[in-house]
Amino acid sequence: MAKQIIEKVTDDIDGTEGARNVTFAIDGDQYEIDLSDKNSDELRKALARFINAARPVRQERAQSRRQSGNSSNGGGKPNRDASTAIRTWAKEQGLTVSERGRISASILEKYKNAH
Repeated sequence: MAKQIIEKVTDDIDGTEGARNVTFAIDGDQYEIDLSDKNSDELRKALARFINAARPVRQERAQSRRQSGNSSNGGGKPNRDASTAIRTWAKEQGLTVSERGRISASILEKYKNAH
């Protein structure tokens, strides 16, 4: 037995079939809507005057946000050299630290406060 599933995307404004997803943003909020070609063109025409006068904004890379804030690279996960230095410091302080793997948050915080 064969099964066929057909997905029909309809326009969120007028319900016509064959719509496509359109995304846009304003005031820092991003929106998406399914629109037919006709309504998509209408939206673009309505915004054209403002888009033509606006400046494009580069999207911040997600990776650069995640890497911010550690003792060696801004604050996230320490790099290999920093991990070695933190482990050495922790052992000198009499703290228990694993030879490999993740360094506990409490040790990272103590190291950060000491430096």
